[in-house]
Amino acid sequence: MKRRTAFVCDESYFWHNTGNGALFLPAGGWIETDVHSENPATKRRVKNLLERSGFIRELVSIPPRAATAEEIAAVHDPAYIKRVEALSQTTGDAGELAVVGYGSFEIACLSAGGGLRAVDAVMRGEVDNAYVLHRPPGHHAERDKGMGFCLFNKVAVAARYAQRAYGLKRIAIVDWDVHHGNGTESIFYDDPGVLFVSLHQENNYPPGRGSLSDTGAGAGEGYTINIPLPAGTSDAGYLEAIRTIVAPVIRQFGPELIFVSAGQDASLFDPLGRMMVTAEGFYQMAQEMLALADQCCQGRLVACHEGGYSAAYVPFCTLRVIEALTGIRSVVEDPFAPTFQHLPTQVITHDQRLYLQMAKEQHVKRWSVLQT
Repeated sequence: MKRRTAFVCDESYFWHNTGNGALFLPAGGWIETDVHSENPATKRRVKNLLERSGFIRELVSIPPRAATAEEIAAVHDPAYIKRVEALSQTTGDAGELAVVGYGSFEIACLSAGGGLRAVDAVMRGEVDNAYVLHRPPGHHAERDKGMGFCLFNKVAVAARYAQRAYGLKRIAIVDWDVHHGNGTESIFYDDPGVLFVSLHQENNYPPGRGSLSDTGAGAGEGYTINIPLPAGTSDAGYLEAIRTIVAPVIRQFGPELIFVSAGQDASLFDPLGRMMVTAEGFYQMAQEMLALADQCCQGRLVACHEGGYSAAYVPFCTLRVIEALTGIRSVVEDPFAPTFQHLPTQVITHDQRLYLQMAKEQHVKRWSVLQT
């Protein structure tokens, strides 16, 4: 079924400057100058592929607006917001590996506002769903500090906005970025109105976060679902996790809106992850999420781009996600597919199955008890 999918993007997003570095560290000492992992090409090439293939004409392009300081302060400490603004005049680090380039504050506000514009479009029925291609990413940003390339937590800002602007009582956030969505988890850890689900590589980043036993606190106890997966998990493992753990819990929760923190760094070519998800795997994952949105909230879904650091492969993975949202397949074939057809991308190993079983027992059974 063809759907109206909003595409929110702005040239300014590509102007956020993370400087020279190597992987995630700045150049200097023994580190020779290279390109920082979170550089514009990883996102710009997504837009380039959409335009080159003509698929962008299948989308409803919507310009973002800048989020106000008050809207950002709904999830971030005002003092932290002012700190990012001050650093933006000189450059610096807003926390742990969270580079603020010259002018990054304005870009980060526009990036957060992209999510708000997407929420408006979906909630007002202007479109069926939306994909927001923005940077810097956001899911690591805590209330009072930046982390892991993230300045403002865009999906958290958008979810809180949806609660306040549209009176939503139940929102689900599914984060499939290869790294744990620690900032989003922290912000909603005691909020029973937001079900937060994170599928991530076990013991990757941040260290010590995303444990199976981290399930929320206070009134939010049970509303955080962490699914740490072992390195090497591929399409089959992710789909099994979504179908047997994520889907049953979300159906019981009954969200009025679903967000996806769409980090395509679980791909088999990503330099900052050790997973094996293919572009087609991301397509199927997005299909599963869209089916849940259809069942629970009239198809209302907003996907916000997070990580993904293979500049060569992220565009194909993200295109497949957007294809799933529209219900239309593009003319683009995955040119890398012949190189990994021999790999076990459709296999769940014994260790992976044990992890999935532990997560299922922890969350699905516990959630069933919680709801009785």
